[in-house]
Amino acid sequence: MDKQKAPQEERSKLRQDEQKQNPTGNLRDGFDRGAGSGNVTDIAGDMGWKGMTLLILLLVGGYVIYQLFFS
Repeated sequence: MDKQKAPQEERSKLRQDEQKQNPTGNLRDGFDRGAGSGNVTDIAGDMGWKGMTLLILLLVGGYVIYQLFFS
């Protein structure tokens, strides 16, 4: 007998096939999802603690460079 696939299995298979054909599409989807939400807590939660630490260090470093050159 031929067993039908569940909708979740079908979506998963389609997603895997798409990622094989277009690996950078997933990266773009992640950027678009983060930019579209507009909620800082969601973006910070998605980045994790390492990403958040890097962002803070970049902001502090940028501020120091700004103060050195433009003050």
